[in-house]
Amino acid sequence: MSAPPTPATLPEEPENPPGVHSVWIINKSGGLVFRDVYADIAPIDTNETLRLASMWHSMHAIAAQLGPELRGELPSETDGFHLHCAQTPTGTKLMLTCAPGTFADHDAGQAVLRTVRDLYADYVMKNPFYEAEMPIRCELFEKRLRDAIDAVNGAA
Repeated sequence: MSAPPTPATLPEEPENPPGVHSVWIINKSGGLVFRDVYADIAPIDTNETLRLASMWHSMHAIAAQLGPELRGELPSETDGFHLHCAQTPTGTKLMLTCAPGTFADHDAGQAVLRTVRDLYADYVMKNPFYEAEMPIRCELFEKRLRDAIDAVNGAA
């Protein structure tokens, strides 16, 4: 039987790139309707992505019951990334993941989420061909969102 690995023999984790890594939109039922990646991070397979979205939806619902002040926005921070979340009045959750230190404070992350919400309202919800609660396939939304995130990442 071999000895457990020591800290000196463990492989180093790759450094997370700075800036916003991804944007997720989860419908009120907990289904992932949009996800796009804006940084060179390790890929997540489709099934794992769907499980993470559903799990975050459930955690958000539990936290909202524990404290009403958490009902709309729920930040989560780890050593590797920060997750910012905002909920629309209709129950849709907007999430973004970013590197630690991307935003000076929680309010700056929420400001980016407000931009995402505004783009979602303007280019998705006002699209006569979009069916609510279904995956988002709107080229103009994706382009405007990429431009907004690139602006944030350029400033980071």
